[in-house]
Amino acid sequence: MASTRDAEATKARIFAAATAEFAAHGIAGARIDRIAREAKANKQLIYAYFGDKAELFRQVVQHAMLDLAAAVPPDPENPDGYLDRLMAYHAARPELLRLMLWEGLEYGSGGFEVQREQERREYYAAKAAAFAAAQEKGAIERYLPPEHLVFIISALAGWPVAVSQFRNLLVGETEEDAAQLRESLRTAVRRLTGTDGS
Repeated sequence: MASTRDAEATKARIFAAATAEFAAHGIAGARIDRIAREAKANKQLIYAYFGDKAELFRQVVQHAMLDLAAAVPPDPENPDGYLDRLMAYHAARPELLRLMLWEGLEYGSGGFEVQREQERREYYAAKAAAFAAAQEKGAIERYLPPEHLVFIISALAGWPVAVSQFRNLLVGETEEDAAQLRESLRTAVRRLTGTDGS
């Protein structure tokens, strides 16, 4: 029983170290040696648990996406609240955005297979289905297809964190600037979904 707990603790340390390493350096730049050192784990153990570096990256992305799904479930009847929770999540844990940006840079444009494509399609389809159901019952307007709403809300929530330098240069760097931007984004989402009272 203790060895099972030890193995799980080791895997958790590896995941934490790998998440930080991939978020900082991407797939090509990440080093298993650094992950092993940070996780206080044997390099060969990482290969035994996860196979190669690409598979470890796939599992790290999947783990990060599952964490987001559990922490911020879709809330299509309160779309600006959903945006708020997504923004708070990404501000506290920017690693998922960084992982997705690295994935896009290294895999996305060259015809490479998206990591765990079918599972991710299903994950996004479930979010879109929740928005479609809210549209069906009249809780939000049908101005846009539900898939587009999910994409737009996700982009609005993530982009200020993903390109914080752009946000700072254009909108400003103070907490007040960030609060004003957040309110503008909330207003945009309310208007897109028809929940602005008009």
